[in-house]
Amino acid sequence: MARAIAVLKLSPRVKNVIAFAQAVATAMTDNAHFPTPNPTLAVLQADITALNSAESAVLARTKGAVEDRNVKLAVLRTGLETMKTYVQSVADAATPSNAALIIESAGMGVRKITLHDKPVLGVKQGTVSGTVTLSAKAAGHRAAYAWQYSTDQKTWTSLPQTLQAKTSMSGLTAGTTYYFRFQALIMTGEQDWSPIASLLVK
Repeated sequence: MARAIAVLKLSPRVKNVIAFAQAVATAMTDNAHFPTPNPTLAVLQADITALNSAESAVLARTKGAVEDRNVKLAVLRTGLETMKTYVQSVADAATPSNAALIIESAGMGVRKITLHDKPVLGVKQGTVSGTVTLSAKAAGHRAAYAWQYSTDQKTWTSLPQTLQAKTSMSGLTAGTTYYFRFQALIMTGEQDWSPIASLLVK
């Protein structure tokens, strides 16, 4: 599953920033997806106009114009960042299949990131050599967890049961690959053993 992320296509060139900001303002005007833009489109348009005037003064070589232009540029960039956050919140509230279209309708770019589901069984190195931490996908309230480990996936050694979906082990041999699995024990009985997770212990 992928999440659509709003992206600002901001160029280092001031005139390109102005053009991009104007495109966003135009795209969001009367856009039904965005009833309450933050900042308002009037504020965004005012910031664009202010930067445009400041940039014209720079091109005319007006004294002190560069500092003023840079302040106006920072204001517009901040406004666009705030607008991006607003657009992202609207996209996140929509169905995932529509999120990218909503972001694009605001004149912004889209980047997709894959959301990884939590593994059924996670295994991590402990802080001390020869130790590991196991974490299982919770099976619900009032569940217990049986844990086992093996070095060959044939002979399994049991660990103490836990009431939490995690446990830790110590005394393992560094440089050896261990295999782990768990079984959730719920009110209706024992569930199947989990898929096996492995780790080369350090």
